[in-house]
Amino acid sequence: MSDAPLVHVDTNVLVYARDARDPAKQERAHAWMQYLWEEQCGRVSAQVLHEYYICVTRKLDPGLSRNEARADVRALAQWLTPLDPMPLVEEAWRLQDESSLSWWDALVLADASAASCRYFLSEDLQAGQEFAGVQVVNPFVNEPGRF
Repeated sequence: MSDAPLVHVDTNVLVYARDARDPAKQERAHAWMQYLWEEQCGRVSAQVLHEYYICVTRKLDPGLSRNEARADVRALAQWLTPLDPMPLVEEAWRLQDESSLSWWDALVLADASAASCRYFLSEDLQAGQEFAGVQVVNPFVNEPGRF
């Protein structure tokens, strides 16, 4: 493994890598994914994989086949960190209570923190915000590996 900091990837980045409707975002998402694979520093939660599967099979037009989506999920499962769920839930509750985060954002950020990620790659939260020691980075503003 490299010395690159661990980066938790939000669902939207994974989906953009498969969504040809926005070529600029697709290209940037691909570049980030390549960086994360090369540096072996990408991480995801089970929640992100669940959301990804639904988005690419039901919401993309054209969407992925079930087999294509399942192959992606199996590959990305290498980035999962097995974590005890109750401490994650407790931390997510704390984050939700202390911020304006939705439950789902709080849960994924709690997972990122528990997995020792330094960064959370997402366009859905304000870049630069920090939650439980995890800083939000917008992948469509920052170049891969530039935090």
